[in-house]
Amino acid sequence: MTAVEVTHYPMRIGGQDVDTTMWREIIDPADESVVATVAMGTAAHIDEAVAAAKATFDAGVWSGKPPAERAAIMHRIAAAANDAIESLVELEMEANGATVRQATGFHVGYALSHFTYFADLAESYAWQRPAARTTFPALAQFTIQREPIGVVGAIAPWNFPLLLTLWKVGPALAAGNSVVVKPDEHTPLSILAFARIAEENGLPPGVLNIVPGEGRDAGARLASHPDVGKIAFTGSTEVGREIMRLASGSVKKITLELGGKGPSVVLDDADLDMAVDGVLYGCFVYSGQVCESGTRAIVPRSLYDEFVERLVERAKTIVVGPTRDWDTDMGPVIDAEQRDRILEYVAGAEAEGATIALGGKAVTGAGFEKGFWVEPTILTGVRNDMRIAQEEVFGPVLSIVAYDGDDEAVAIANDSPYGLAASVWSTDNERALAIADRIRAGSVWINDAHQINCQVPFGGYKQSGLGRELGPDALDEYTETKTVHLDLSGGRERKPYDILLSHAGD
Repeated sequence: MTAVEVTHYPMRIGGQDVDTTMWREIIDPADESVVATVAMGTAAHIDEAVAAAKATFDAGVWSGKPPAERAAIMHRIAAAANDAIESLVELEMEANGATVRQATGFHVGYALSHFTYFADLAESYAWQRPAARTTFPALAQFTIQREPIGVVGAIAPWNFPLLLTLWKVGPALAAGNSVVVKPDEHTPLSILAFARIAEENGLPPGVLNIVPGEGRDAGARLASHPDVGKIAFTGSTEVGREIMRLASGSVKKITLELGGKGPSVVLDDADLDMAVDGVLYGCFVYSGQVCESGTRAIVPRSLYDEFVERLVERAKTIVVGPTRDWDTDMGPVIDAEQRDRILEYVAGAEAEGATIALGGKAVTGAGFEKGFWVEPTILTGVRNDMRIAQEEVFGPVLSIVAYDGDDEAVAIANDSPYGLAASVWSTDNERALAIADRIRAGSVWINDAHQINCQVPFGGYKQSGLGRELGPDALDEYTETKTVHLDLSGGRERKPYDILLSHAGD
């Protein structure tokens, strides 16, 4: 039998393909086949990429372009990437096991629409605005300017590799920065392809550099590099803390989008049909491998048994299967390590007294001989002090916690080290808004879930992160603020210099 030839992907540094003797196999989580190999960069390659990015920034080949010109090039890139959407979808599916529906809509479609949003924002953003004119101690005019930072480092996760990378690259480029991306070693393919598309459609070489590599080597060097002015990271809270430590050496600007343990608060007046579907969607989309997933359903004790029964019956209709089948709802998890970690959490929850109402095992049988599969899992009898309710599982596991009264529901929702996102389910908008006001999270959706819109900021409270991505707030994160003072006094005699200097020498 002839071996299937796989594509090899080099790094992209300074507009050139850069290869190395170190490379990694990219494994399809659905069938464990090798779909590609990719060059693995080191700290030395990060140094090369940062030098290339700094050279382009200092030369002004991108930073010196007017915002409207940057926007036009970004629109051209987005259009070309959209023309290549099928190949980008395939690269996402091969590397991270997303289903074709999810990869087309969320993983790639969302990514390109968000990149387009930042192209638009480059033209409408307030790059310069006048401040109040002052008359004391002398007549002067102040202007506030927003300027690019310089070299931006982006460290992206494996779950939405193109989308979450473009959340960083989009505003960084719109602001005139040059960028070095360290994608997760599992999933670098789509952003490598995007970088090539970008250069073919007007982005100057060296403005966007891609260096796959291990976090402890390439990622650590990027986070600590003295010529990098900002780090944007999406990933675990544990790694986020290390990024903060490394960035502190040169006092970099940072944005961190970290872990979550999202509560879905079901009130006793909720539309149960909608709440059931919404809670399942909030937890199980992309096999639960989403930072803002609603993995804790907080349900009134008076509705608990009925709600669980409805959840279980509806969850049984979720189709787990081949990722390229449009009828498949849920695919595999990223790798064997993640599958085993998820199952260990479920076993631990049982040991603490929770009950498995559905799932709880690896998917087996015909068609599942290969790959990393976990059943949609629902746990009942969960207390909020259990490990399963406090730690981020990052898999298709939903914990159901009972409460009595709105105050207890809010207390349970907020009893978490995280505060990324939450949802509230109710037919009473006023009541739901009052609950939302009390929940400590960066996003609260009422009668919905996973509604991330590129026009509004996204980020977390507490240990879910720092700063915000998306919306005009994102450009704030990728720019420096400069205040320019223009003296209008008309002469030395109108200056307050006599506070320090007398006129004796005149």
